[in-house]
Amino acid sequence: MARPREFDRDEALVKARDAFWVRGYEGTSMADLVAELGIASARIYAAFGSKEDLFREAVGLYETREGGFVDRALAEEPTAQRAVARILREAVEVYTRQGKPWGCMVVSAATNCAAENIRLQDWLAQRRHRQTDAIAERLRRAVMDGEIVDTDVQRLADYLTAVMHGLSVQARDGVPATRLAALCDLALVVMDGFSKHEMADFAS
Repeated sequence: MARPREFDRDEALVKARDAFWVRGYEGTSMADLVAELGIASARIYAAFGSKEDLFREAVGLYETREGGFVDRALAEEPTAQRAVARILREAVEVYTRQGKPWGCMVVSAATNCAAENIRLQDWLAQRRHRQTDAIAERLRRAVMDGEIVDTDVQRLADYLTAVMHGLSVQARDGVPATRLAALCDLALVVMDGFSKHEMADFAS
């Protein structure tokens, strides 16, 4: 009897991630995953557990790679303004890359779910909320450091997150990167209004 074909689990997870990224959780059936991964459903279950477990792991992969640009910018940039400029620039880059799904996986993968999958919708919402909270925390530090004026940092963080989510939706709709970058320029004008220093140019 021929042995089942070996498969690379990491490679299979990347393929699953892209399938969920393009079609969403409910729009991706097990038949789709079998076709994308090139292995039988029994082997998918053996390797990853349930479809939900596979989806959660795929989101984790997205967040550590493409979707991790927010955390990296917040951690690596010396000022909140530079972090925000980098976040918006990289959002456009990630959401419009050729040969990859468009938009943000965490924004688009489970925005509407059947009742039995509401927990996944809530789970993704919590991850988006945590990202907003991280931006707000960085802005609070900027206020304490005298980089930006004392303001309602939660409102500003909510605004910046809304811009990012809008970039994702527009990228999914095929709006070109040049137009999305122009939208980011407007967002940075808003950010500059809270600054005590000159704002770096978006393209820098």
